[in-house]
Amino acid sequence: MEDHTYHQDPDAGVYGTGRTSPPKSRNGLVAVMLIIIIFLCGIITLLGVMNVKMLFKLQSREENELFITFTEPQTVPQQEAPTSSVPIQQAPTSSVPIQQAPENASISLQQTPNAVDNLPAEDGISLQEIYARNIGSVVSITTTQPNSTVSGTGVVASQDGYIITNAHVVENASAISVQLTDQRVFSADIVGMDTLSDLAVLYVDATDLTPAQFGDSSNLRVGDTVVAIGDPLGVEFRGTCTDGIISAINRDVNVDGYTMTLIQTNAALNSGNSGGPLINCYGQVIGINTMKIGAFTDKAGVEGIGFAIPSATVKQIVDQLLSQGYVSGRPTLGITGETLSVFYQHYYRLPAGLYISQVDRSSDAYDKGIQSGDILISIDDTAITTMNDLTSVVYNYQVGDTVDAVVYRGGEYYQVELALTEDKG
Repeated sequence: MEDHTYHQDPDAGVYGTGRTSPPKSRNGLVAVMLIIIIFLCGIITLLGVMNVKMLFKLQSREENELFITFTEPQTVPQQEAPTSSVPIQQAPTSSVPIQQAPENASISLQQTPNAVDNLPAEDGISLQEIYARNIGSVVSITTTQPNSTVSGTGVVASQDGYIITNAHVVENASAISVQLTDQRVFSADIVGMDTLSDLAVLYVDATDLTPAQFGDSSNLRVGDTVVAIGDPLGVEFRGTCTDGIISAINRDVNVDGYTMTLIQTNAALNSGNSGGPLINCYGQVIGINTMKIGAFTDKAGVEGIGFAIPSATVKQIVDQLLSQGYVSGRPTLGITGETLSVFYQHYYRLPAGLYISQVDRSSDAYDKGIQSGDILISIDDTAITTMNDLTSVVYNYQVGDTVDAVVYRGGEYYQVELALTEDKG
């Protein structure tokens, strides 16, 4: 067996594995180091305090000098510019004494006359009368949506139950209720709807409604006084009246790829005003409120930019909705779909596109074999991933035009020529 015994060297005073004498204590050295560090920190702190005091003194001196400069201007000797022959003129000085207020000085409040009607234009009617004439023709609309409840406003178009509102208020609604000014509530049906112009016509079973009087929006001028009546933020604030002016006419606004020509106004419009009337100083409805540009568009915020559909456009669209339930000349592919999420694209290894959920049986797409479950990739080399993309492309064509569509099905891409048909709602 190997001997692991350690042997001592008497002369060296150590074992083979290390020193046998105890290590020297370093407590004193540590204490000295701590004292030095504390001393240095004290010096740094003292210098910092002195610097702060000096800074305050300098700032106080600058403030005093600045104050003296403004209260007691100093006379500066005129200096001649070295590179110019025009002498530098000295600014004139003036001294305006401060007047002391009398001991009994106070603000005197005079008797205020009673409020008078605000007459916005010659031959016009007051804001109060505008409201009184039209409030009976304004209704509150509440719709039941798949995941929420939506509130809006409507305008009575006829005594026998027809009401005008925005298409976006009633679109995808499973139930619609209309509340009149006299608190009666009716269930409403959609007579016709045109999402392109954002107009819809509803019908309620009543024969004693108060129709609004419509004026001709083609006679509007920038600066004309207008009033908006509606339900901002919902039924809780129903019948709210706001006033303003016509800020611009024939304003082109791009909405989901389609350009709408609208009236711009600074009358306050908020969520819930949609579908309500914009009224001129004669008490006539000259527009249907449709949208506003709000603070979400800019970090600095945006106020007083609202839009209404001109009454001339309203008449053109509503007359067709009343007579046939749709607007003639609207092109469509007859395809309804939904956006294919990134998750489904990766999980099922599918390309980006519009997942087709429904195909109109009267469309050319149905005749060409397009079916639910297909993915629409593009139209005429324009990528399609949303219904807004599809609408934007289709509205660049006329009914009867053809487009080249790329469709994905079962791992294969197919190219098919499709004809646009008339959208009848």
